[in-house]
Amino acid sequence: MVRVLVVDDEKPIANLIRMNLVRQGYECVCAYDGQQALDELEKQEFDLVLLDIMLPEYDGYDLLAFIRPLNIPVIFLTAKSDVNDRVKGLKLGAEDYIIKPFDIVELNARIEVVLRRYNKSNAYLKILDIIIDFDGHAVFQNGALVDLTRKEFDLLVMLCQNPNNALYRETLFEKIWDTDFIGGTRTLDSHIQRLRHKLGWQDYIKTVHRVGYRLEVPEDKKE
Repeated sequence: MVRVLVVDDEKPIANLIRMNLVRQGYECVCAYDGQQALDELEKQEFDLVLLDIMLPEYDGYDLLAFIRPLNIPVIFLTAKSDVNDRVKGLKLGAEDYIIKPFDIVELNARIEVVLRRYNKSNAYLKILDIIIDFDGHAVFQNGALVDLTRKEFDLLVMLCQNPNNALYRETLFEKIWDTDFIGGTRTLDSHIQRLRHKLGWQDYIKTVHRVGYRLEVPEDKKE
């Protein structure tokens, strides 16, 4: 299982990120200052670090210097939005630089890109009654292969990586079809309907009025 260290002195933000990552099947540990982060890095191995810059004890730049020899990819999550800060962070060796406040959907996508670059991404995602095999680009429901098109697969992945979060139609369309949203929803809506039918998920894929769609995962069905 992919293990992620979240380093942020704002505990509500760190805990929100942890909850999101756990829902996606990652193992996640939070540290709320630079010294605690160093202690965690010395105690156990991590596959990714999400790192704030402005921290007590040691700042993010100091921590990055410690992390780089460990060959652990780092994504900065910070309120420091100046272009010089972004350039500095990337030049020091961060794989990505995300400015707060950020969209959780975008964060999930960027994490997956970085993990794939290091060949550390989760190969499988279990949710409700399905298993998504990312490497095989396949979905299994109760052991049986589900016949999905490429767009249906990509759409299902986005919903499953963001359980219980309402996703805007615009976001879904632009991410899946890789083109600007121009106001028509027929294509997206028809793909949603086919997913519901193929998986029998009429009770799980919810329409959010004037927003988009949400995969509703009850507490007793979470891994």
